[in-house]
Amino acid sequence: MSIGHTLLGLLESGPRHGYDLKRTFDEKFGQDRPLHYGQVYSTMSRLLKNGLVEVDGIESEGGPERKRYAITDAGITDVSRWLAQPEKPEPYLQSTLYTKVVLALLTGRDAADLLDAQRSEHLRLMRVLTDRKRAGDLADQLICDHALFHLEADLRWLELTAARLGQLAKAVTA
Repeated sequence: MSIGHTLLGLLESGPRHGYDLKRTFDEKFGQDRPLHYGQVYSTMSRLLKNGLVEVDGIESEGGPERKRYAITDAGITDVSRWLAQPEKPEPYLQSTLYTKVVLALLTGRDAADLLDAQRSEHLRLMRVLTDRKRAGDLADQLICDHALFHLEADLRWLELTAARLGQLAKAVTA
């Protein structure tokens, strides 16, 4: 995820302080991975330097100075360009799981046990996400569906690999 583009998109609804940007980001996108304040302010500094935001005001209200940021026309153009660009599909060709299976076979360990343990971990996480999806709002349901679909694909791969372990063992030890 592009933190900069996401913060720019949040600024399109109106000027905000860094604290407000962090809070809104965390509410909408960061439930599982909230932003650190330092990340917000370093990103805003970079966006300011690149002319994508401007300081709309500075307030102190008896405490430290708080800058209010506003998106510029260049920032709006940048967000529009980013939103219109399709994301590159992740092919997952460098899979840690595949590497572990091959290394287990190469070192004489039980790759079937490794696949069984991984299957159990995937199923455990799927149960957690399914519970979260049931209790969540529409945004949470959609993000959980995204994760669940990926986990289902992983489970299919685990089953296929388990069925082909003998062939794979011959191929990697040849």
